[in-house]
Amino acid sequence: MGQAPIQFDRASGALEGANLWERTAALALSTGSKISSHFSHRGYNRCANLLRLTLPERDIAVKLNPDAVFEFPYGDGYWSKLLNRDYHYEDELELLFLGTIDVDYTFIDGGANYGYWSVLVSSAPYGSHKAIAIEPSSANFAKLANNASINAGRFEVMKCAIGASRGMAHLTGTKHEAFSIAGGNAGGEQVPVMALDDLIDDGKVEASGKYLIKLDVEGVEIEAIKGGARLLAADSMILCEEHGQDRNHTVSRYILDETPMQLMVYDPTSRRFETVTELSILDRIKVSAHVGYNVFGTASAFWQNRVAALNADAARRMQ
Repeated sequence: MGQAPIQFDRASGALEGANLWERTAALALSTGSKISSHFSHRGYNRCANLLRLTLPERDIAVKLNPDAVFEFPYGDGYWSKLLNRDYHYEDELELLFLGTIDVDYTFIDGGANYGYWSVLVSSAPYGSHKAIAIEPSSANFAKLANNASINAGRFEVMKCAIGASRGMAHLTGTKHEAFSIAGGNAGGEQVPVMALDDLIDDGKVEASGKYLIKLDVEGVEIEAIKGGARLLAADSMILCEEHGQDRNHTVSRYILDETPMQLMVYDPTSRRFETVTELSILDRIKVSAHVGYNVFGTASAFWQNRVAALNADAARRMQ
C-alpha cells in the first residue's frame, strides 16, 4: 500500500500531507505553469516530468470544487498545471458546462483519460449531471476508475476505445494523454472498440435524450462521428479536439462538409462561440501547434439556441 495522496485545495491553495521537497516541487510546478502559460505551456510537460523523477511515487488529490476531487500521480506533466490556481483547463469547455447547469443532459466523455471532466460535470456546482467516461488504456482506466470511486461512484466508467463500429484495435503511444488506436499498428495494448451508437443498442442511453459528447480520441474523431449517426441526430452536441499542428483542419472540414451539423468554435478575441462557415477562422484561432483546440458540432436546434444564449450572456457581461 502506497502513501496517502497529497491534498491540494484549488480554492484556498492549501497543500497538506507533503514533505519539504514535495512542497518545494509544488511551488516549482505552479510557478512553471504561470511562466509557461505566456507561450501555451510549451516545454512545461517535459520539465515537470523531469522533476517528477526526483519525487517519491505517490498521488495528489486536487479539490477542484467542494464536490469534486481529481487524483493523479504527483508531478505528472500534463495535470500538474492544476497546482497553478489561475490555470483553467480547456476554459471554453468550462464556459459551456457552467452555462448549461440547468439542462438535463448526459455527458459522454470519450477518451476520458483520468476523468477530469466527468468528475467536474457530475459535481453539484456543474449541475450533478449523469456522465459516462470511456477510456481504452488499462493504465489510464485504473486512474479513471479510482477518480469515479473517490467521487462516490457517481459516474459510469467503460474500458474501450471509440470508433466507427465494434471490434478490436491496438493502442499505442508514450504519453498517457495521447494514446491512440489510429494507424492500426500491431504493437501496443489490444483494446475493444465500440461505436457511439452502441450506447443506444446496449441500453446505456436513450436516443431521445440530450447529450454533450466529448471526443478526445487522438486521430479517430471522424470514425467516432461516423459511428454515432443516430446519437448525433438526437439533441446532441459534440465537443471535438482539433490538433494545433493540423493546418488542414481535418476534423472541422469533415463536420462542415460531410455532416448535417453546424460547426462552432470559441473565439477568445470575441469571447463568443462563433459559427464556422469558412475554415480560415481556425487559422487565426489555432495559434499553437503543440496543443489541441475544441470545436463544437450540433444539428440540434436546442443546443444551437443554448449557445446563442451563452453568446448573449457574454455580450451583456462585456457591456
